[in-house]
Amino acid sequence: MTDKRAVLVVSHFERHDVDKAVELLHSYGIRVVYDLPTDDQRRDVELVLSLGGDGTFLRAAEIARQADLPVLGINLGHVGFLAEWEADSLETALHAVADRQYRVEDRMTLDVTVFNEDGKILEKGWALNECSLEKSQRRGVLDSILSVDGAPVSSFGCDGVIVSTPTGSTAYAFSAGGPILWPSLDAILVVPNNAHALFAKPLVVSPQSRVAVDTRKSAHAVCDGFRVLTVPERGRVEVQYGSQKVRWVRMDDSTFTDRLVTKFRLPVEGWRRRVPWAESR
Repeated sequence: MTDKRAVLVVSHFERHDVDKAVELLHSYGIRVVYDLPTDDQRRDVELVLSLGGDGTFLRAAEIARQADLPVLGINLGHVGFLAEWEADSLETALHAVADRQYRVEDRMTLDVTVFNEDGKILEKGWALNECSLEKSQRRGVLDSILSVDGAPVSSFGCDGVIVSTPTGSTAYAFSAGGPILWPSLDAILVVPNNAHALFAKPLVVSPQSRVAVDTRKSAHAVCDGFRVLTVPERGRVEVQYGSQKVRWVRMDDSTFTDRLVTKFRLPVEGWRRRVPWAESR
């Protein structure tokens, strides 16, 4: 192995598995860094390795997107839906990294823009999972008008509105009653959160669509649970297909269906079986 290879590690350092991962990478001749190096050294960094749960992965994805590097997740948390591998496969995964036995696929993101009532841009952000428009105060409801492609769809009081990618459809949007979208699908998911309205069902719109939420009260647009944009009274949040994708490391050929069944421990025993046409593909 060349001594110029490096991996940027994002983790919770109190975990024993993290020390094991670092030792394994060193044994393969791969240098471990914990911050983005200078431009001259950055070309040696091969990927960003997330060791932890989904929160750790989302922070790692932010670094990876900034540096235009692929990100690999190894789950040391609970469900860890975003992770590619589990803690008990740590050695196998890192051996595959050392042998460059992996591929990289792109995952869509969302670009988020906050406007004031005069149409002036106040802040911009992005999300891999979702942008969640939330009340800035616990009391009362958030009076909102939902629009798609410049045309109003519905107005309602709610706790918030979640705009999600297919990747994020298994996270907050799913908990709020949204459907699961396969990550290979290019689409934008809109889920009103506890809306006081007859028509406040989830919507799946075109990736070319522009989703906007106008609100009378001040609010927060929370991207991936930790990047917070402030929305003023009578402000607007616009969400559209992201201009920059996240590069995602894949190591096996398991389908999203299999991952869904495994991660959520779905009750498929007894009737889920392989059929001849599926095995012959």
